[in-house]
Amino acid sequence: MNIVNVMWAGGAPYMSIHKVHRQVLLHAGADARISNWLLLGSGLCCGLGSTREWHLPSRALKGRHLWRLLRPWLRMRLHKALVAAQADILLLDGVGVARLLLPTLQRLPQVRAKVLFHGETRLDASDVRLLRMLPAERLSVAAVSQTLAESLQRDLGRPVQTLRMALDPQAFAAPLLGREAARQALQLPPTAGVMLGAVGRLVHSKGFEMLIEAFAKASARQPGLQLAIVGAGPLHRMLQARIDALGLIGRVHLCGHRDDLQQLYRAFDWLLIPSRSEGLGLVVQEGVMAGVPLVCSDLQVFREQLGSTGGYLPVGDEQAWAEAIERCASLDGPAVAEQQHQALAPEQAWQAFCSGCHSLLRN
Repeated sequence: MNIVNVMWAGGAPYMSIHKVHRQVLLHAGADARISNWLLLGSGLCCGLGSTREWHLPSRALKGRHLWRLLRPWLRMRLHKALVAAQADILLLDGVGVARLLLPTLQRLPQVRAKVLFHGETRLDASDVRLLRMLPAERLSVAAVSQTLAESLQRDLGRPVQTLRMALDPQAFAAPLLGREAARQALQLPPTAGVMLGAVGRLVHSKGFEMLIEAFAKASARQPGLQLAIVGAGPLHRMLQARIDALGLIGRVHLCGHRDDLQQLYRAFDWLLIPSRSEGLGLVVQEGVMAGVPLVCSDLQVFREQLGSTGGYLPVGDEQAWAEAIERCASLDGPAVAEQQHQALAPEQAWQAFCSGCHSLLRN
């Protein structure tokens, strides 16, 4: 079986998407030959099989203005490459990649496509027509959460598989560092108080600017609190300026991107997830499997994973988050972590994910 895994781009901004595709491809079987295509730029990929970087123009990929005229040429190139790769299965990263690749399959009847959605997506009428173009035996659509799958199914009027991303709990736990070693790796100062953590790209959807404002209010009444934010992104300079202006230097730490993030969760006494939107929010699972208690925004994808145990707070409500941050100093964190572990049930989630990957790739 020859699988071509087509990704929009590589590098840190797409790390979580590549992680999902890697986990899916690990279930392809020993007989699978995997080729990864990065349409834009360079960077990290799935770490399985070979990688081809196409370096295509972004505007041409998106078909904007006069660049739309280049799309037939791009599809011709991709068609020839698929023939040369003897592709049996295409694993496509969301609707942007599907718009470019699916039309080529009309001339490749032996190829089956699997479109995997990672987050909220606005489908226009042409997208719906595109995703209805091929019959079910040639096109499967999947989403990384039940919430997302149900939304897409309503829009498309065709079945959408829930493939809720999960990690092998034993493999995840093995490299975890202890509390002090993880803090040392992140260059965090020693503290007798509570170390709060947040993880993700420094972008608006993650809610970190609100979190810093809420932390400032809470730490005025709880001066022993510390906050570490692990991640990189375009808002770094703005967030650092706000930390400086609020007098939080030495108490709020922007730790940057870490390739070894999965080892470091135990640096935190609590993990805060103030996202405004998420396709799944893999950080929820990683925090739970590391034994760190969580406080989350009230998003359906988080409730899907944690049931009633997520300590949910209104999205973007600075005052509610400030009060919750203060409570972290007095709550029984290990007890909360145990409740969240039972709700997530990582072992069962992993088995369901393995079964779903096999179904997606083999059917």
